[in-house]
This record gives sequence, C-alpha cells and structure tokens, in this order.
Amino acid sequence: MLIKYALRPKLSWLTKTVMCSLLLLGVVLLLVEPPAGLSAAGAKCLGVAVICMTLWVFASIPLAATSLAAIVLLPAFNIVEQNRVFAYFGNSAVFFLLGVFILAGAMMHTGLSKRIALFFLTRFDASPRMVVIGILFTCSFLSFFMPEHGVAAMMFPVVMEIAQTLKLEKGKSPLAIAMFLAMAWGAITGGIGTLLGGARAPLALELLHEAYGRSISFADWALAAAPIAVTLSGVAYVILSRFFRPEIDDVTPARLVLEQEMQRIGPISKNELLVGLVAFITIGFWIFGGHKMGLPIISLAAAVTVFVLDLAKWKDVVDYVNWGVIVMYGGAIALGKALEESHAIDWLAGSFLQTSGVTPFMLIIILSALSKVFTEFISNAAVVIILVPLSFGLVQSSGVTPELMVLAITIPAGLDFCLPVGTPPNAIAYASGYYSIKRILAPGLVMSVTSYVVFLLFAKLYWPLIMK
Repeated sequence: MLIKYALRPKLSWLTKTVMCSLLLLGVVLLLVEPPAGLSAAGAKCLGVAVICMTLWVFASIPLAATSLAAIVLLPAFNIVEQNRVFAYFGNSAVFFLLGVFILAGAMMHTGLSKRIALFFLTRFDASPRMVVIGILFTCSFLSFFMPEHGVAAMMFPVVMEIAQTLKLEKGKSPLAIAMFLAMAWGAITGGIGTLLGGARAPLALELLHEAYGRSISFADWALAAAPIAVTLSGVAYVILSRFFRPEIDDVTPARLVLEQEMQRIGPISKNELLVGLVAFITIGFWIFGGHKMGLPIISLAAAVTVFVLDLAKWKDVVDYVNWGVIVMYGGAIALGKALEESHAIDWLAGSFLQTSGVTPFMLIIILSALSKVFTEFISNAAVVIILVPLSFGLVQSSGVTPELMVLAITIPAGLDFCLPVGTPPNAIAYASGYYSIKRILAPGLVMSVTSYVVFLLFAKLYWPLIMK
C-alpha cells in the first residue's frame, strides 16, 4: 500500500478566522440578490465556488469530500440539474487516470518498477554524489511514466535502507537530506514532463475540454514540458550539491545493499516483461494515436489488458488507485462547468481582472506566478481547480489561447519544492524524519525561485518555436 502522505496541519486562530470569513462570504452569495451584471444562477455558483475553494485551500476536510459538497450544493440551489452533476463523474479524465493507476499498480505489483529503479541506482553507486544523482534521475525518469506520488512511495524504502545502511544520523546528515530531497525533487521535476506524472494535468485538460471542446495531445504536452523537466532535474542536482556536501566518502555498504536487492528479486519474470510490453505499447499509442483514439480509451484498454493477460488481480492493484482523486474530479469539473455556463467566470474576470494594457506574456507571468505561489501552500490539484477556470474568463480579452493558459498554470502548479503540504513526494520525504522543514527551507526556496525562472525562459524562448 502506498505510504499515507496526507499531512493536514493544525489551523491557527487567524487561519480559522480567514477561513470562516470566506465561508460566510460564500453563504452570503448564495442567499442575497446578485450584483449588477451577474445572474442569480451566477451569484449562487460563485457562492458554491467560494465555499468549495475555501475548503480546498485550507484542507479542513479531504479534497474528495469537498467535491462531494459541490455535487450536493449545485443541484440543491438549482444551479445545475442533478442528472448532469452526476454525469461529470463519468468524464474522460477520470477514466484516463483510472487506467494509469491500474497500469502503474501492475508495474509495482510485478516488481518491474522496482527493478528499473534498482537498475539505474546500481549504475550510480560509486560515490555519495553519484548516489544522489542516481536517486534524483531515477525518480525523474520514472515520473515521466508513473504518478509522481507512486514513484516517491516506491523509492522511499530503498532510500531509507541506503540511509540506514550508511548509518546516517537523523536531523544532522547532509547526505541523508540530499538523498531524500533528491527522491522528492526528482519525482516532482519528472512529474511535469508528461500527462502521467500527476492528476493535475488530466484535470486541467478536462476543464479545457468542457469549456472549449479542445485538448492538448500527449505528444504536444511532452514536447512543451519534457525539456523543462529535464533541465530542472539538472538544476536540482546543482542546488543539492551546493547546500548538502556529503559527510562520508565511502558508500560501499550501500552498493552491497543494492546488489543484494538485485540478487534477491532474481531474473526478470514473464509477467514483468509482459507488463513492460503493455506499458511500452500504451505509451506509443498515447503519443501517436492519442488525439485520434482518445487518451482515456487507450488508458482503459491497457488496464483491461493487464487483467486479460492475468498480470495482476484487482486486489493487487486496488491500493494503487487513488479513489480520492477520482471522486474529487467529479465535483471539480462540475463546478468548473457551472461557472462557465452561468457566466460567473466572465463576470468575475471582467470585474476584477482587467487585461487592458497587459501583454500576453505578462499575463502568463501573472498567472504562472499565482500558480507557483499557491502550490507551495495548497494541493496542486486545488491550484488547477481555482486558476484554470478563472483564466478562461480572460481568453477573449487577452488574446492568449486557452491551451497556453492551461500550460502556464498547470506546469508551475507541479513545481513545489518547499513544504510537505503542497505535493505528496515532499510529504513522503519529510516523513523519513531525517530533516526538519526549517533545515530545507533555504534550498527549497532557491529551487522554487530557480524553477520559476527556468519555466519563464522556456515559455518565452522555446514555446513560440513549437506552438502555432
């Protein structure tokens, strides 16, 4: 079972006051007369949005529970018909992710993902710095093809065993901190490279499809994001090597542990080969046929193939399916669609977000900066839920395409390098107990700022070359 990574911090009195004030604002919008230019349905929809977004931001209840609240409130206040609300649980993003989770679960169940990880790690075990590089780039590579939280959870016991074998001291060892941050940061940087690294990208694409009937292909997303991911993996190593200099020179015990683990898992099995073949063919179809066939159809076909070939039983993969994310999608997409149909987003954007005099690239800077700041404190899926629909209200007046809006918000939303509350890999690394948040704030802040600068450079210089 994946490591439990949900860390819900205790709320201070000031935070509780702000949260209660926002919830009260949402209730007021539900009950009072709408302001000029906004329909009654639009005002009520904004009320539901304020309530749900407040709960998503402060994580006072699970994200999935907040989505269920949206499912209740939208038909209760006659904003969206009940049958239409429930239909959003059948949106394509849900089934795309379901297939991805099942395929990733089959890879972990058969041991293929661990074999790949050990294969890479045993090539980087000559020195402490090489161990850090091995962990970082292994996690980054795997996160191109698996959910980043799954990669971090799978790598966690391996990194922990290396740290314990080397007798690294908790709270003091620079090498241990570098290894666990390499695990987290590698998963994070690789996770933005394709649509498979996290739930935020499929969610953003579904919001785009619901609003405009358009999408971004698997290949186009990778073309735009993968070079950023590769660059940031290199940047991550430079920052880790500057802040955390290894206190030991000999990593022979760690090398022996990795070699013993490779011997323990034995020769590659038939099921591992078959799962690898299914994954390879699936990725090929996503890249070359995704736009025509549909990513969810390919994803579900891969999941069915896993069971047809008896590569795993349902009970073997069910723990790898993040049902909370899937439930969250239904409410999030229903809310986004309701905001668009009631023209509440258009009213909000027109009233508070003026784009006159703002160049398209300046708008990208503003939206990506908001995304980058928000993701350090709240779930990156919540960032997408809040900002993507809001950005669509600016499309007509700004001249920026909705596809570019999605990329400008979703990629920075995945670049959280400081706090454990923003993304699961950080929380899993923090759970090791080898470092305090205070100890990694400085390198995390440097990585966070640098990653944003790198993103803007690619958005300014590279994206115009590949986008029409």
